[in-house]
Amino acid sequence: MDNETLLAQVTDKAQLWLSGNYDEETKKEVRQMLQNEDKRQLIDAFYRDLEFGTGGLRGIMGAGSNRMNIYTVGAATQGLSNYLLQEFAELEQIKVVIGHDCRNNSRKFAEISADIFTANGIKVFLFEDLRPTPEVSYAIRKLGCQSGIMLTASHNPKEYNGYKAYWEDGAQVLGPHDKNIIAEVNRISSIEEIKFNGNKELIEIIGKDMDKAFIDKVKSFVLSPQAIENQKELKIVYTPIHGTGIKLIPDALKAIGFTNVINVPEQDVISGDFPTVISPNPEEPAALDLAIKRGIETEADVVLATDPDADRIGAAIRDDEGNFRLVNGNQTMLILIYYLMTRRKEYGLLKGKEFIVKTIVTSELVKKIADKMGIEMFDCYTGFKWIADVIRKNEGVKKYIGGGEESYGFLADDFVRDKDSVSACTLFAEVAAWAKDNGKTLYQLLQDIYVEYGYSKEAGISLVRKGKEGADEIEAMMKNFRANPMKELAGSPVILSKDFVKLESVDYVKEEVTTLEMPTTSNVLQYFTEDGTKVSIRPSGTEPKIKFYIEVQSSPISSREEILQAEAQADEKINAIKEFFGI
Repeated sequence: MDNETLLAQVTDKAQLWLSGNYDEETKKEVRQMLQNEDKRQLIDAFYRDLEFGTGGLRGIMGAGSNRMNIYTVGAATQGLSNYLLQEFAELEQIKVVIGHDCRNNSRKFAEISADIFTANGIKVFLFEDLRPTPEVSYAIRKLGCQSGIMLTASHNPKEYNGYKAYWEDGAQVLGPHDKNIIAEVNRISSIEEIKFNGNKELIEIIGKDMDKAFIDKVKSFVLSPQAIENQKELKIVYTPIHGTGIKLIPDALKAIGFTNVINVPEQDVISGDFPTVISPNPEEPAALDLAIKRGIETEADVVLATDPDADRIGAAIRDDEGNFRLVNGNQTMLILIYYLMTRRKEYGLLKGKEFIVKTIVTSELVKKIADKMGIEMFDCYTGFKWIADVIRKNEGVKKYIGGGEESYGFLADDFVRDKDSVSACTLFAEVAAWAKDNGKTLYQLLQDIYVEYGYSKEAGISLVRKGKEGADEIEAMMKNFRANPMKELAGSPVILSKDFVKLESVDYVKEEVTTLEMPTTSNVLQYFTEDGTKVSIRPSGTEPKIKFYIEVQSSPISSREEILQAEAQADEKINAIKEFFGI
């Protein structure tokens, strides 16, 4: 489609918003876009409808069909309502939970969604104020609801908001319900079909009682109460980065026995503008700068951080020189999984039916640990809905211990069915206390894991490509990778490749092609080389990015002293791979 045709189409679409039954504030914003000589904003706002995908909605806030606003949120909620009324027609009362984070408009979107659900006769449990995403998942299960939504854009920039949809098991919606809900949302052709006038009698406000129940559940999973008692004065700096974690995490840390939880005052301020950070993402080193500064000032042992909806955990620990080192998502997974397996083994709790889950882009060291401990490991797609799917399929047959992903998400036990930084933060602090009780720092514990299982280093590179042009460029890149299969990476031959669109694995050594057993397809490519390197490439499903995940492994090491050299070799190899891809 040429630019003139595209501009004509989006202009016609925008004119419909001016003549339709939209509020005056929305119409004013549309007029400004139409009058602006630069039409890029107009095109991006109207060139498509914001898709209600398998993860819900996520987009920039503002007027337009490709934006997060009360009409796109309203259509999503009406479509979900229509499907719930069909799927649970036999129930006397269908129930949903609604939560929201700190983002601008999140409370507004939550209340409008509550009105739409109740206008359709659906009872709503609405949190009194912002709450972590995992608490919404927990509340769905505890209250016996059929669905739930969370208004959040997770760790995206401040311009974004989003809408996550959950099913009755507390997990994000999967097939066949995801596609069926999408179909219902897509059937809504006019805002006149959205029932905005709610029934306040069907809205029940929830809050502190649910907080207590959640924290009590977290407390029940503690494996080393004596170590916590012995190290209760461990200095823990915690920052919510202006988000929902402030509502639960300090109290949860205190509930399991820690008495020295130190806040970061500037970031305790709840704000959707995230005034102290460029990005409220604990994956970004700068997001922890203030917390680390506070850790230095207070001589803290550990620094913990969570993203705006408190489902991701970031951490920093002290090295042997006393300097704070950031812990990435893979390392967090290694530390927590190692601890859970080790302590369960020491207690005699491993009965041969335990399992863990990781995503396909997460470190392969996790599997090495599981294999040595005799614990089954499942690989799944990126996104916690897939980890929840594995938990659901094994429920009542096998015991889930824990699972996580490289993107700073972890879930201990299965009382929640999404990544949970509340229990992850308390568990991380517990491991720190246990390590200290055994004469080690967390840094030394991580080093010892590397010595026992081999050193591995990972790097994630995200190329941001915004708007329609960016989406087209990302699509072209993936087509090019598929059309020109790689035979080597930075000098090492590719011995195995996996294409999760074709669900096809090619073993170049055995010269055989096998089928990948996955629940569905996914736009991911993976390459495994002779020297133990793994590279995964995938477009983000929630952000305008294409992501490269690099993992390299060193030769076996026999002591902590060898780690520095192994890290230098890994860095050299990672840089060579980056150069190979031109990233």
